Amino acid sequence: MTPIINSQLPEFKVQAYHNGEFKTVSHEDVLGKWAIFFFYPADFTFVCPTELVDLAEKYDHLKSLGVEVYSVSTDSHFVHKAWHDASESIRKIGYPMLADPTGVLSRGFGVMIEDDGMAYRGTFVVNPEGKIKIAEIQDNSIGRNADELVRKVEAAQFVATHDGEVCPAKWKQGAETLKPSIDLVGKI
Repeated sequence: MTPIINSQLPEFKVQAYHNGEFKTVSHEDVLGKWAIFFFYPADFTFVCPTELVDLAEKYDHLKSLGVEVYSVSTDSHFVHKAWHDASESIRKIGYPMLADPTGVLSRGFGVMIEDDGMAYRGTFVVNPEGKIKIAEIQDNSIGRNADELVRKVEAAQFVATHDGEVCPAKWKQGAETLKPSIDLVGKI
């Protein structure tokens, strides 16, 4: 497997459902800001709406950090709209829902399940230069936690602006960081 960390965001141009409208989103729209790509298997399922709502509840905070969120499934933008119209939970979503029926994004991020035509649960944080800084892929029966994702985004943004510092386990914004040096070897 080729490592995805620090690889470039794949080129893409897909349809999306966002704020009651259909629109086109491309890799060019992502550059210049932090972004989260939040892959899930399919609309009208069980674990997916719990995750999407959990992330929707953090969306305002993520926007305040300069982060755009893109949920992605292999459903069409028409199916995203139908799900939005049918589900009280999905109506809470304010971020763009990207349609990936051809699998260009799912394959580009390495989460496509070819036999099923769906994606694994994949979470990717992309920096303003289009480099993937965080990648997490898990089995579709295991839901994710938006609080932990926010913590990881804050850590990625911190280290991007504080050269020579790293964030230890469970680091939260405002907590102490580490400055790796020979003096720390064997002392932590």
